[in-house]
Amino acid sequence: MSSRNFEMMRILIFFLTRRHKWLYYTTMSADIEKSYREIFDVIMGLSREIRCCSRDEAICLNVTFHQFIILDAVAKKKGLALADLHRILSVEKSTTTRLVNPLLRKRLLKRDRAEHDSRAARLTLTEEGRQTHRKVWICLGGFFGSITRHIPEGRQGEILDAVKVFTEAMREAVIQRRCCE
Repeated sequence: MSSRNFEMMRILIFFLTRRHKWLYYTTMSADIEKSYREIFDVIMGLSREIRCCSRDEAICLNVTFHQFIILDAVAKKKGLALADLHRILSVEKSTTTRLVNPLLRKRLLKRDRAEHDSRAARLTLTEEGRQTHRKVWICLGGFFGSITRHIPEGRQGEILDAVKVFTEAMREAVIQRRCCE
C-alpha cells in the first residue's frame, strides 16, 4: 500500500471512529439513559446531603468535620506523623497545615519533632484534645444513630456495604478520569 493510500485509510478510519462515537452518544438506548440518570441523581443527592461534612462550620464544640477527622486520626494512632496526615486527608501539604493550625492554636493538638527525623513533625492529642475528641465523637454518635434510624431495620449492613461499593466505584472512575472523554 502506498503512503498516500495509507494516509487516506488512516483519515477514513479516524472519521468513522468519530462518527461511531457520535452515533453511540446520540442513539444511547433509553434504558442506559435511565440508568445513567439514576446514577446522576444519586450522586447529586449524596453531594447535597453530605455538604454538612464538608463545610467549614463547627459540628460540635467549635470543631469542624475536617478538624474532627484529624483529631480522630491522631487519636486512633495515639500520635501521627504530619506526612501521614496528608495521605489520610488526600490534600496538599499546605491544606493539611491550614487545617491543623487551628487545632494547635486551640491546644487540642501538640506538634513535636519526629524521633526519626528532626525535620518531620509528629502530632499528638493534648489532654484537652482527648476530651474534645471524646465529646465530639459522642455528638456524632447521635447523628449517626439518627441516620441508622432512617434506614429500614435489618438492612443497615446491606445498605452501608452498597454505599461502600458505590464510593469505591466512584473513586476508581475518578482515578481513570473517564468523564467527558
